[in-house]
Amino acid sequence: MKYEVILIAAVLTACSGGKEEQAEATSNMNYPETRKDTTVVDDYFGTEVADPYRWLEDDTSEETAQWVKAENAVTFGYLEQIPYRSAIKDRLTELWNYEKFSAPFKRGDYTYFYKNDGLQNQFVLYREANDGGEDEVFLDPNQFSADGTTSLAGLSFTKDGSLAAYMISEGGSDWRKVIVMNTATMEIVEDTLIDVKFSGISWRGNEGFYYSSYDKPKEGSALSGMTQYHKLYYHKLGSAQSEDQLIFGGEETPRRYVGGGVTEDEHFLVISAATSTTGNELYIQDLRIEGAPIVKVVDNFDNDHSVIHTVGDDLYIKTNLNAPNGKVVKASIAQPQPENWVDFIPETENVLRVGTAGGKFFANYLKNATSMVLQYDENGELEREIELPGVGSASGFGGREEDAELYYSFTSYVFPPTIFHYDIASGTSEVYKESGVKFDPEQYTSEQVFYTSKDGTKVPMILTYKKGLKKDGNNPTLLYGYGGFNISLTPSFSTSNIVLMENGGIFAVANLRGGGEYGEKWHSAGTKMNKQNVFDDFIAAAEYLIDNKYTSSARLGIAGGSNGGLLVGATMTQRPELMKVALPAVGVLDMLRYHKFTAGAGWAYDYGTADESKEMFEYLLNYSPVHNVEAGTAYPATMVTTADHDDRVVPAHSFKFAAMLQAMHEGPNPVLIRIEEKAGHGAGKPTSKIIEEQADKWSFFFWNVGEKALYTQNAE
Repeated sequence: MKYEVILIAAVLTACSGGKEEQAEATSNMNYPETRKDTTVVDDYFGTEVADPYRWLEDDTSEETAQWVKAENAVTFGYLEQIPYRSAIKDRLTELWNYEKFSAPFKRGDYTYFYKNDGLQNQFVLYREANDGGEDEVFLDPNQFSADGTTSLAGLSFTKDGSLAAYMISEGGSDWRKVIVMNTATMEIVEDTLIDVKFSGISWRGNEGFYYSSYDKPKEGSALSGMTQYHKLYYHKLGSAQSEDQLIFGGEETPRRYVGGGVTEDEHFLVISAATSTTGNELYIQDLRIEGAPIVKVVDNFDNDHSVIHTVGDDLYIKTNLNAPNGKVVKASIAQPQPENWVDFIPETENVLRVGTAGGKFFANYLKNATSMVLQYDENGELEREIELPGVGSASGFGGREEDAELYYSFTSYVFPPTIFHYDIASGTSEVYKESGVKFDPEQYTSEQVFYTSKDGTKVPMILTYKKGLKKDGNNPTLLYGYGGFNISLTPSFSTSNIVLMENGGIFAVANLRGGGEYGEKWHSAGTKMNKQNVFDDFIAAAEYLIDNKYTSSARLGIAGGSNGGLLVGATMTQRPELMKVALPAVGVLDMLRYHKFTAGAGWAYDYGTADESKEMFEYLLNYSPVHNVEAGTAYPATMVTTADHDDRVVPAHSFKFAAMLQAMHEGPNPVLIRIEEKAGHGAGKPTSKIIEEQADKWSFFFWNVGEKALYTQNAE
């Protein structure tokens, strides 16, 4: 077969020597011949745009399957020739091999917790009786499939803990199955629900539960077809899924995202409905009254709102209406609309996230992308600031009304995740579980810097590296970013990044506009016609690192996934000389057609679409990575990564971008695509695949920034 010949060519031309030999070899790389269809041309407001690789969007065709095999053959043929690839994998395996735990939580007569012995593909759910006894396995996702690619994707218990409904994902897909168990006997109690997507599970007593899904695409691949209207259903135990009651959504109230949840006191059903990833309507139904209507609380999609707590007839709502950084308001079920809201925790200069437990409210603020946690009483009075171990990210400040304690996790780029036990009444914390990773924080440091973007905006960035680093412009550096969808990049520890830092490298994370680090204003400054701000922020971050001698263009790599994959694709096509390595992962790379796959139309708040106006089309065309690859340009060494079961950002984005780069790129740098099989957008990926992917990433990065030898002796 043709791809076998290509593999041999890749093996012969890849090298194990220095940079000069590498350049000579990669300039002669024999990429697969990707068919161009010149007949595919779209007309946008009078402008014709060719799409010669449209055929790669068909993920069910034999031609696409053969192309994937041929590309993987070249990619893995190249990677196999990197002399320290196996050593990096061995080091990552060693680093990953330690016991990992989650915080415990009580449900009914048991206390549950997740645990991974070290290299298990999936975490195992254990439990122990509250009155004592030995731990026992409750759910072991490693038994769901032989290769570990079926994962536990959600879990919900009834209030008394007697029943549990859990979701599984197969091959990393966003489509789920729901299975219900009797927790005492651990027996499955009814038929499995199928075709559930973008859903939680919320029990109403012990009789049934609410869940959400779409009609599965009837034509083409279920992994790429559009999913348009979300629906909230109620499933009564013992009945067939076909009999489930439609509660909200569908043709009468078409919404792209619909979620429903029962409040802890089981008095209310709260429904959130949205047409995009930002902004939602809010509805509520009083479950205490038979046949009570669903009442509209917020009637527009302009802001984000969620009910976080209820006491009697009072609702506590977290909102950013007239409060871009977020606040908590109080309202009555009798008059729940915004004009009747009363501030409970007012807006501050810092972005608010909030949870409740033990009758208290925990305001977890983002202060320059790091955590500050304040505890408020039931009257909204400040009780204390919770003392955290340092500057980093704290999470987990939530629980049930009757809880006297909670568990939270704290981490930073140099502080491995540690679980703390917190006494709510006294405000005292103590370590519950420390990380067992073989890492000495005393050898490393994190510093936050602020740099100036193109338009004068100050942007924060955190740099993490080994102490004693010399600013001589020679340090291998990986710059990471996201910049979208109101998502905040807060400090978190990465086992994988140890490989970079212990070899003298710098891990840099830029908190770009488009994210949520400084509230909705920061987010909006990186959306639609402001999207170029995000790329400018990232480019300015790279320039800062180079200008301040942390690194140089020859030693710099850039990385990001999903929307961050778009970030990398746009940056490398706008400034290809700025970096040596580019690692776009599961990226949104065709900005003219992203909204035509799965739930992509829901991203229009951030991106806009090419169909909505000539102005928006031209703006998207100007930065769309697939459409801005230019013939004869020397692009950085690039390894695009995607997965065949990614039904969030379909792999066609990555396929088309890689094909375009290979056709247009000139120069010695390799342009590869690594396509993972039986994997999705990232969630639920088994440990074995994570280690393999990270080993390949670091091997490719180090080799192309000129490292000739790594791990020549056993690393400690």
